[in-house]
Amino acid sequence: MDNTPFFTQDTIVFGILMLTLGFVFYTSSSTNSAWKKFYKYVPALLMAYMLPAIFTSTGIIAPEWETVNKTGEITKHGSQLYYIASRFLLPAALVLMTLSIDLKAVFNLGPKALIMFLTGTLGIIIGGPIAVLLISLISPETVGGAGPDAVWRGLATLAGSWIGGGANQAAMLEIYHFNTKNYASFVIVDIVVANIWMAILLLGIGKTEKIDKWLKADSSAIETLKEKVSSYSAKTNRNPTLSDLMVILSIAFVTVGASHFGADVISNYLTSNFEIISDKTSAMSSFGSQFFWMISIATILGILLSFTKLKSYEGAGASKIGSVFIYILVASIGMKMDLTQIFDNPGLLFVGLIWMATHVALLIIIAKLIKAPFFFLAIGSQANVGGAASAPVVAAAFHPSLATVGVLLAVFGYVVGTYGAMFTAELMRIVAP
Repeated sequence: MDNTPFFTQDTIVFGILMLTLGFVFYTSSSTNSAWKKFYKYVPALLMAYMLPAIFTSTGIIAPEWETVNKTGEITKHGSQLYYIASRFLLPAALVLMTLSIDLKAVFNLGPKALIMFLTGTLGIIIGGPIAVLLISLISPETVGGAGPDAVWRGLATLAGSWIGGGANQAAMLEIYHFNTKNYASFVIVDIVVANIWMAILLLGIGKTEKIDKWLKADSSAIETLKEKVSSYSAKTNRNPTLSDLMVILSIAFVTVGASHFGADVISNYLTSNFEIISDKTSAMSSFGSQFFWMISIATILGILLSFTKLKSYEGAGASKIGSVFIYILVASIGMKMDLTQIFDNPGLLFVGLIWMATHVALLIIIAKLIKAPFFFLAIGSQANVGGAASAPVVAAAFHPSLATVGVLLAVFGYVVGTYGAMFTAELMRIVAP
């Protein structure tokens, strides 16, 4: 079926995304009482995420589409904007946001961030079999099937994505040999459910104080970190010159280049010399992911640079430029969300929603018990469900200095992703009809 969007050229689509961001920032900073009231309840980041989703849902733009020629041959097309944003702008943003980080203050955040991350992982592990069991009581055919068509095998790929990321998801597809003809439905559930939850988190960021009060959370360590970075920025604050801006961009993109180079070298070396990593059915295969190494190297380099004189470029707006890159990434992520797909496979969608609800419920219970701030709940969840692409986005929405925390936890997600997903898959195999 031909589902070509109205605009197919990335140059035009990028212009639309930038127009969207310009509109969001212009209106969110407006003194108009109506806009002030609107943005009191709806964060600008959520708008930057949802407007591109609406454009995709109405056929104006699309992340991918198919065309059919006169002979019936189907050709697949796709936008490269998300790839560029995640591979070029995300590592650049991480470096610029990490440049002013106080590593000691990050460690002073304590163990609650890690506890919430592990709680999020456990929520995904138990949420899968609970969802399969509940749906099997109402509609066993939705979660049934045998052999390569068994639904639990497809759901195993979802577990890989929601604990680790794309590499872990691919590993689960290889390990459990799910019928790839039916794989698209699970990808849709992954995107729709994960993005609905991300939208809810972004909405919650505007009510952080109220949520923290309800959780009876002590967010003093987070506030201390934010204040340290903000005070350093204020102390070194200056009107940036052209030279400052060029040096900032140089720092960002030289590091991006170094990260890609290092990721290629490490990934190729490991996959060429270690069978356990080159074997896609291995739990260690995620260490062969170039994206994993690119994010890790960019973060490490950013932390190292924070101990040098280059840290002073925070005063010239390094983290602000990093935030620009993050917002472009957010818009490109939003573009991947087609709201009409929510109704494509309601049975599987309910499985995904129950699964995610279990994950969220467990996070809320543990956050309430240990009095963890909403920031730790949000990052603990996104480091699992969103991975390295969206965890720093959500973290930076709280404050640019917190992006590093999101990345560090997301890296843990890559490490435990395949193991956790395999355990989830075996539990789903047991309860599947």
